[in-house]
Amino acid sequence: MLRIERSVRGALVVFAVSGRVGAKNVTELQRIVDSEVAQRKALNLKDLTLVDRHAVGFLARCEAEGTPLENCPIYVRQWIVREGPPCSFSETLSKGDGHGDDA
Repeated sequence: MLRIERSVRGALVVFAVSGRVGAKNVTELQRIVDSEVAQRKALNLKDLTLVDRHAVGFLARCEAEGTPLENCPIYVRQWIVREGPPCSFSETLSKGDGHGDDA
């Protein structure tokens, strides 16, 4: 189960992401992050429990586009580094079956 909580620290909007993030959730998470267009944002991943490669691609793109990943679990950080440069979400989905059960 995915849970996203929004908080504000000064000029920074922080989304605390907890639970599992997979292909089924990435679109929702992207929509929420994009809803704060004019704000500086960060993703707090302290309570993230499980991700699949679609989620890792999304997190890599967020970071590449300037959204910091706070409290990123080591296994997720290592996976981001191994995956290399981020690609678009649609490219990531076309590599898998799109069901989000790759993890």
